[in-house]
Formats: sequence, C-alpha cells, structure tokens
Amino acid sequence: MSRPREPSSTFSRRLRQARQDAGLSQKDLGILAGLDPFVASTRINRYEQDVHAPDQATAKRLAKALGVPMAYLYADNERLARMIRAFSALDVAEQERILMVIEPT
Repeated sequence: MSRPREPSSTFSRRLRQARQDAGLSQKDLGILAGLDPFVASTRINRYEQDVHAPDQATAKRLAKALGVPMAYLYADNERLARMIRAFSALDVAEQERILMVIEPT
C-alpha cells in the first residue's frame, strides 16, 4: 500500500495544516468556503494534494472559512507564516504597537 504523497506547494501544506488546526473535515471546509457539497471533499483534497490550485477568489474564501489571512496560505517561510497568523489574531491597537517597534523609522 502506498503512502499518500506529501504536497509540494506551500499553499497545499498550509491549507491542510490550517484545516486540521480548525478541526474541519475536507468536506466541511469546502462547504464553508461555498463549494458544492457534492464535490467539496474532492476539491479540498485535490488542493491539499497539490493536484489542482484554487483561483484567487476560492483561496480567499478558503482563508476566510479557516479564519486565517490569505497571505498565510502563501507564505513560503515558516517564521513569516507564524508571524502572519499571530499578527492577524491581535487587535488593531496591538498590531499598531508592534508595527511601531519593527518598522524602520
């Protein structure tokens, strides 16, 4: 029996991780993102297996359904991905405080 292949794209890996972190099945995520319930599981599986890539509008709906910024799904650096997710979870005042610290003057 062959092992499932690891997805090669950043998007595929991050999509799967965010879905698992959210405790959603592939079908549930697809439905939350507005996909037809009859194909939702298959479509998400194909995105996670890097067989197909969603268009930008679909990627945006997937990110919204997962509660993550779309940029997180495409961040090719693990530290940056963690920062994007953590930053987006902060309120606006905290985001501004952090920006004042890290942005060059």
